[in-house]
Amino acid sequence: MINFNYESEFTLDNEEAIATWLSSVIVSEDKSEGEINYIFCDDDYLHKINVEYLNHDTLTDIISFDYTMGNEISGDIFVSIERVLDNSKDYNTGFEDELKRVLVHGVLHYCGYKDKTEADEALMRRKEDEKINMFHVEQ
Repeated sequence: MINFNYESEFTLDNEEAIATWLSSVIVSEDKSEGEINYIFCDDDYLHKINVEYLNHDTLTDIISFDYTMGNEISGDIFVSIERVLDNSKDYNTGFEDELKRVLVHGVLHYCGYKDKTEADEALMRRKEDEKINMFHVEQ
């Protein structure tokens, strides 16, 4: 089950469509869906988590805590809406597109994709693009 939680003023307009899309992404990777919680927050909220749990004193757009067991993916995905908005401006993309990229990025991590090396990051970007394109099919 995919759940959306809000620790900021932001709310998704299309929760059902987003959840359906993310579920189809999981199936497309031959995984099963456990419980995935998205928590939308601001920079301060996510920065505190980054410092406390990861010992990183930086701003970030997403932090995911992976509770996957076997083939069933589960976890908590924290998303800073402020970072997503800034990144959409920096990368000259629409906010909705950047948000989809971040949402699917967390799920792809749970599916086993990494982004620490250049090669891993390139594969992650290709997978993000592939999965974002699936959203349009679902509409």
